[in-house]
Amino acid sequence: MIRPEGHPPVKTKGVGVLLINLGTPDAPTPAAVKRYLGEFLMDPRVVEIPRIIWWPILNGIILNTRPKMSAHAYSQVWTDAGSPLAAITKAQAEALQVRMGEGVQVDWAMRYGNPSVASRIQALKDQGCDRILIAPMYPQYSGATTASAMDAVGAALKAMRWQPAIRTLPPYYDDPLHIAALAQDTARQLAALSFRPEVLLLSFHGMPERTLHLGDPYHCQCRKTARLLAEALAKDWGDVRFEVTFQSRFGKAKWLEPATDAVIAAEAQKGTKRLAIAAPGFSADCLETIEELGIRGREDFLEAGGTDFATLECLNAGEPGMAMLEALVRRELAGWA
Repeated sequence: MIRPEGHPPVKTKGVGVLLINLGTPDAPTPAAVKRYLGEFLMDPRVVEIPRIIWWPILNGIILNTRPKMSAHAYSQVWTDAGSPLAAITKAQAEALQVRMGEGVQVDWAMRYGNPSVASRIQALKDQGCDRILIAPMYPQYSGATTASAMDAVGAALKAMRWQPAIRTLPPYYDDPLHIAALAQDTARQLAALSFRPEVLLLSFHGMPERTLHLGDPYHCQCRKTARLLAEALAKDWGDVRFEVTFQSRFGKAKWLEPATDAVIAAEAQKGTKRLAIAAPGFSADCLETIEELGIRGREDFLEAGGTDFATLECLNAGEPGMAMLEALVRRELAGWA
C-alpha cells in the first residue's frame, strides 16, 4: 500500500522490556521526599484505609513530619549517581540491554517518582515497540508492589490510543534460577567476610498482617524463598542458623513478624556475637537495605552486645543476578524475540 502524502513514518515490530522498581525521591531533601511520599502513601494498594480517613492523617500529620526524617536517611545513602535504587535499576537495565542485543529495547521505570511508568512505556512505543514485557522487579508478589506496578501500566495504557501488546514477568520467588543466583551470591559474600556468622537473618520488607488474612500471598512466598535458599546453602553453611524476619514497620497496625529490628537486638542480648543479614526480597539495594539494615541495624546489634555484623548486598547488577534476569526475560519473550 502506498503511504499517503504527508503521513509520518511509524516504527513497529519492535520488542521492549520495562524493568519496574518501587521508587525514590528526586533528591535527598524534605521537599522532594514529601512529593515522593505523597504519591507513594496515597496509593490505595499501599495503604488500605478509606481515603476519607487516611487523607487528613497523611496530609495533616505524616507529610508534615516524616519527610525531614526520611530526607536525613536518604542523605546518608545518596550517591553521585542519585539514589541507590535508581542507580542500580538503571545499571540493571543497561546490563540487560547488552545481554539482549539490538533485537530488544530495554528500559526502566519507578512506580513512584521518576522516570514514571507511563513515560517509559510511551518511550518504548515511540521506538517502535508494539510488544512490551513488563518486569516488576519483585521476586515475591504483593498487592502493594507487583499489583500496584501493573495498576500504573494499566493507567498508562488507558491513556494511549494505540496500545502495545503486554506480557508480564511472573513472580520468581521459588524459581530455580532465582534460588541458584541467591545461593551463589550469598555464599560468595559470606565467604568474603572476616568472620563466620552464627546467625544469618533473611530480612524481607514487612506488610500489615491483615494483608495475609485478606489473601495476599507475599508472606508465604517470602517464607518459601527463605527455605529454599537455606536448603541451597546448607552443605557449606549448615552451622549457620537462618532466621526469617520482616522490616520497615510503619504505623500502629500489626505487621508481619518477627520484626527485623527486634530480632537484631534480641539476638545480641541473648549472646549472639556474629550476625549477618541478607535481603532476598529486594532485587536492588535501597534505603531499606543500606540505611535501615546496614546503618541502624549495625548500631542496634553492637549496642546490644554483638561484636561482628555485616549486611550482604542484594543481587543488584552483579553476574549471578543478571544471568538470572536474562534467562527469565528470554523465557517470557519466547515467540516474540
